[in-house]
Amino acid sequence: MRLPRASGVLLHPTSLPGPHGSGDFGAAARHFVDWLVSAGQKLWQVLPLTGIGPGNSPYMSNSAFAGNPLLVDLDELRQQGWLDAAELEPTPALQSAHVDFAAVHPYRMERLARAARRFAEQGSAEQRADFERFRLEQADWLDDYTLFMALCEHHAWQDWWLWEAPLARREPAALAAARSALAERIAFWAFCQWRFLRQWAALKAYANGRGVQIFGDAPIFLAALSAEVWAAPQLFELDATGRPTVVAGVPPDYFSATGQRWGNPLYRWSAHARDGYAWWVRRVRRAFELVDILRIDHFRGFAGYWEIPAGEPTAVQGRWQPGPGEALFEAVAEALGPMPIVAEDLGVITPDVDALRRKFGFPGMRVLQFAFGGDPANRYLPHQYEPDTVVYTGTHDNDTAAGWWAQASDAEKSFARAYLATDGRDLPWTLIRTAMASVADTCVLPMQDVLELPTECRMNHPGRSNGWWSWRFEWSQVQPWHGQELHEFARLYSRLGA
Repeated sequence: MRLPRASGVLLHPTSLPGPHGSGDFGAAARHFVDWLVSAGQKLWQVLPLTGIGPGNSPYMSNSAFAGNPLLVDLDELRQQGWLDAAELEPTPALQSAHVDFAAVHPYRMERLARAARRFAEQGSAEQRADFERFRLEQADWLDDYTLFMALCEHHAWQDWWLWEAPLARREPAALAAARSALAERIAFWAFCQWRFLRQWAALKAYANGRGVQIFGDAPIFLAALSAEVWAAPQLFELDATGRPTVVAGVPPDYFSATGQRWGNPLYRWSAHARDGYAWWVRRVRRAFELVDILRIDHFRGFAGYWEIPAGEPTAVQGRWQPGPGEALFEAVAEALGPMPIVAEDLGVITPDVDALRRKFGFPGMRVLQFAFGGDPANRYLPHQYEPDTVVYTGTHDNDTAAGWWAQASDAEKSFARAYLATDGRDLPWTLIRTAMASVADTCVLPMQDVLELPTECRMNHPGRSNGWWSWRFEWSQVQPWHGQELHEFARLYSRLGA
């Protein structure tokens, strides 16, 4: 589906300012929407809104359907009467310029637990009815998720295949007994999802009402320790005990000489095909309940994916395997109709990947940081773009533009100076102007590049498992000229819309 000509900013909600250690769906999120509007930006791109996994990565989620409880606005819970102001006094551990997940996670989860208890004790009839309505409406994924999370807590976050066999195998009697014994924690996890969805729906409505669309992100894979892998093991490449036999990743590339061993279990595509890809239809439908445009991460994995034996420590010994290809997206299109989906087609892209993307009209991606390492035939150079493209200065996996330029090779710098007609000063904004001026219908700019921030502010470093996803900004860093320049570029290059 062709996207209208527009531009926007990439910023995950955890990177927003706020007093509770990480950004959330509260007042700062609405202020960010207002700033986007003043800057002439029509898109807010976020990373996956699902829960985080090892290394605090939102791409290693414990559910494809559930939201991240750490994004719940605690001040809204206070307004509901379920928390006291004194309970939200910020502590020194929460004042870091970066997200300290070791402090944020227990702080936020403990206050969510207090709020859930008070709601259970004193919630109004109207609130209780809304909660029960939510649980009924979302039961197709919520029931498994809440039981799974309660069981994970009970087993100290041990891998689910190491639980007692009746629970690991989901024997009905064992599940019924667990639902009874863990009813309070199950209700807690449902409460978190209720507030997540209600708050996000209100924030999204606010953004849409101001002309800003939410550009979301769907990881192709899940964590092994996730509700859906436990609930439907037949859909994943697992052995008889539930352990993954093969895992996901990518071969050696620009980011890593040994490739990337992500470790997610791979799909048993033959099982998905037998039921008409019903699980994927549900997943895409759920995603579009939360966002307006959806980026599908690692799109090339649907044409062919890198399969790594589970016992291998790196991705070097993997092999390419055929993905589901057209059949999956035909099933989704038949069930849901044409959807505004963007294909993340970075990395090793073969003709079959490109053909799959084009068949369904999914825009691809181009990243300017990749443009200057070759010759004028480089597919990432703007003169090679097609309109049906999303251009970025960099993504969450890249260094910041300023950091990239500081470490670029002499050859890259020489080519970039000639191509961009620049002396290299103010390089982030040179890239921003180049992206905005390009023929690509959609332009997305990481907030770090708007603010010209250094390497220390990058969001992720592929192949490194710890120490990432923690960057935050402060409003004091945002000067009036940032928004004014973005608005002027949007005007000059026809990205303001009708």
